[in-house]
Amino acid sequence: MTPTTSTPTTASVTTTAPARRGLRDFYEDPSVPVASGTPRSLRQARILAAALGPATAGARTVLDIGCGDGTAAATAAPLLAGHRLVGVDWSQDALRRAHARLPYAIRGELTDGGLPFADAAADAVLFSEVIEHLVDPDSALDEIRRVLRPGGHLMLSTPNLAAWYNRALLLAGVQPVFSEVSLRAIHGRPGREVVGHLRLYTARALREFVTAAGFEVVRLSGAPFHGVPRPLRPLDRLACAAPALSSILLLHARRT
Repeated sequence: MTPTTSTPTTASVTTTAPARRGLRDFYEDPSVPVASGTPRSLRQARILAAALGPATAGARTVLDIGCGDGTAAATAAPLLAGHRLVGVDWSQDALRRAHARLPYAIRGELTDGGLPFADAAADAVLFSEVIEHLVDPDSALDEIRRVLRPGGHLMLSTPNLAAWYNRALLLAGVQPVFSEVSLRAIHGRPGREVVGHLRLYTARALREFVTAAGFEVVRLSGAPFHGVPRPLRPLDRLACAAPALSSILLLHARRT
């Protein structure tokens, strides 16, 4: 559940059939990226820090669910000083790396009560580019809602299916960026790195989905994607002003 979008790299070509493996094997592979971009993590952290307020008013518990190697939580930590930040993941490989960056990194699942926390135990959840990797996102939001206190904050980020360049690619008959049809290779779209995306959302779909899961959307904003070619990055930053066109969707919601 941890890998996130990453800058494409060159893929090797082999003439032998690749070994069969399931999703768990895929995500336990150390070569699969488990960190998102630092600027995106900072954007989320600033929004959450403003929502929680300073720890002088009382330390809050923040869960980084799908923490990966702990990079995003470590980036956010200075802005959340004094609050309790706990990394959660089910990948043992990711947790080994997260322990080097976080004081707390524990194993947990997102289905069937698999998060090792009591009901309403958390004040906020960071859920950074995880939802696009899930087979059952409905159960995941149910479990997140269970561990959040009423009024608790959900900070969710995910790639935008309707990003400005994806609209042009679809018109040209090209598979959208961020979408994947195989765990073995990229087919029909730019890029070569497979990261295991199973579901993609537009801004409208994400709003409706989160609302239906028992959350009130406070804010939906956009963020750029570090994999956009350098000449197009100014346009990508400009698109953030219209979240429906941005590369990455940043959603702040509260548990009802």
